Amino acid sequence: MDFQLTDDQRALRAGMRELLERRFPRTRLRTVIDGDAERDDGSGERGNGGGERGNGGGERGDGDAARGDGGRERGNGGGGLDRGLWRELGEAGLFALRVPESAGGVGLGLPEAVLAFEEAGRALLPGPLVATELAAGLCTTGLCTMGSFESRRAGSLAAGVAQGEAVVTALDGGGAPVEHLASADAVLALGPTAVELIPAEEVARSTEPMRSVDPATPLHRTAPSRTRPEQAGPGRSGIAARLRREAALLTAAQQLGSACRTVELAVDHAKRRTQFGRPIGAFQAVQHLCAQMLVRAESARSVVYAAAVTEDPGDIAAAKLLADEAAVHNARDCLQVHGGMGFTWEADVHLHLKRAWVRAGQWQSAAAAEEELAAGLVSTVETCL
Repeated sequence: MDFQLTDDQRALRAGMRELLERRFPRTRLRTVIDGDAERDDGSGERGNGGGERGNGGGERGDGDAARGDGGRERGNGGGGLDRGLWRELGEAGLFALRVPESAGGVGLGLPEAVLAFEEAGRALLPGPLVATELAAGLCTTGLCTMGSFESRRAGSLAAGVAQGEAVVTALDGGGAPVEHLASADAVLALGPTAVELIPAEEVARSTEPMRSVDPATPLHRTAPSRTRPEQAGPGRSGIAARLRREAALLTAAQQLGSACRTVELAVDHAKRRTQFGRPIGAFQAVQHLCAQMLVRAESARSVVYAAAVTEDPGDIAAAKLLADEAAVHNARDCLQVHGGMGFTWEADVHLHLKRAWVRAGQWQSAAAAEEELAAGLVSTVETCL
């Protein structure tokens, strides 16, 4: 069996990278980060890549204090999403990759979506990408109720999600923070089995902002009971579980992209930075750090790609676990390679670390992934006995 990427898959990945390099280069990322920091802290005091780790919320740094009064962040600076970029992503097919061609989508599968989201993670592209991609598939297949949307708005939303005309964030029944709520048009609420799209302003009324460790990911805190009661119906049983698995895998793909990018940043810096008359990459200690980073990234890549093919819950749990570890530890080692410069606000390394921390707590935490893997092992042993 050939596990190499096909020519079409390579072209998809290259096209996605080219689009992001053109529409979301480093200068645009810094505009988002710096504008958000200045808005959040009028004194101009900024956090750095050090400090103690939070839980995706804010015990450290000066991440965004997202708006919690139902106000809408529509600007292109600060925590607001760039709607022009969002529409261009929709036009490029990012949100419709898995939508059937008969419904106006691209008609590809989960492996192709993983490749695209890996590139998004590499570029630190902000926004609720995963939730919008999931909602696009649900809206076109009719497997999601439209909550309290009035009929005209519901039809416009369903048609616009895949094209990037609408932004959808997610609310997990477990009470996880909601990202980019103030920029969203709708919220994908996941219960134990059923799913529902709820107007974002309705959800915003019962949430409060929380400081985010990542300045480009505004977060809101909501009570675990915010999701509505189950709405049983034909074909809806188990949809939420499937969506959570797919969301975990797409998030793992973003973590993989970030892990690979920090390898590139570390190696490039080790080649250019000189000490004692030669590049620091010539020193064995630095070589070992870079080698360990590459091993983590490639190990995570093999598991993430395999999970995209099998779609097995255990494989997805392993992919999320390894990708989270690779993203976080590679960012930390990249900081070590950069030395003191890596801890400064002007360097991009700490942005990868902060985003990795936030993603590690989304959809499937390390503890949840370990429980999934342990349950699979127990089930296998019981079957063999």
